[in-house]
Amino acid sequence: MASLSQLETLIDLARRASDAAAKRLGVALKAVSDAEEKKQMLIGYRDEYARRFEAAQQAGITPMAYRNFQAFMGKLENAINGQQEVLRVAMLRSGEEKTAWQESERKRLSYTTLLDRAAIVALKREAKLDQKQTDEHAARQAYYKR
Repeated sequence: MASLSQLETLIDLARRASDAAAKRLGVALKAVSDAEEKKQMLIGYRDEYARRFEAAQQAGITPMAYRNFQAFMGKLENAINGQQEVLRVAMLRSGEEKTAWQESERKRLSYTTLLDRAAIVALKREAKLDQKQTDEHAARQAYYKR
């Protein structure tokens, strides 16, 4: 079994790796949030533009204005689709980062468990040694009292 200091070193390294993984996960989750927010903003802008166009249609618009509207709506749809792809990639990355963080936490916890077990073994060994010394001392005392 590894010594206590070796296990403490491994735990420290695993804790650092886990902290770094948690930071990367935070960045990935922020990217998902930002991508979702931007997508919703684009959808809201498209819906607002469509409402304004409908109002303008009621008042009457030119064929040129109609073509401009159609072209602009196409560009907005492309932007929304592109943002959906950005969101999809961000979600995949956040899933990967979450898995990496969970793995580093699992490793850290397993080293901590090993350290706890090693400490228990060391305490038992020390208690056994103390008992042996106490028994030997009692035996010597009994021998010299005779």
